[in-house]
Amino acid sequence: MTADQLSLTFAALADPTRRALLELLSVRDMAVTELAAPFDISLPAISKHLKVLARAGLIKQSREAQARPCQLKAEPLKAAADWVETYRQHWEQSFDRLDEYLKELQTKQAERDRKK
Repeated sequence: MTADQLSLTFAALADPTRRALLELLSVRDMAVTELAAPFDISLPAISKHLKVLARAGLIKQSREAQARPCQLKAEPLKAAADWVETYRQHWEQSFDRLDEYLKELQTKQAERDRKK
């Protein structure tokens, strides 16, 4: 995944409405009007959110007569999760080292307390 694609993915995910739209699409493909129903915003506003998601490659829109069904495309999400995973591993290793250091300090403190 290129840095530009990664930026598009994270920018699209930054908005709670867009995340909610993706959640709806994770269940099944839906038409734009169906997607808009649970939200208290205009249909043009939903369309703008869908354009951001489409630009990021997170959804695919097709045309069937008057309907505009939307489909989730999860590949960019996988790539973003993989990118985040490297940092999760870094923090886990850092916490493991901190845990070892704290145990070492506790052991030294216990030894000092026994000598007293």
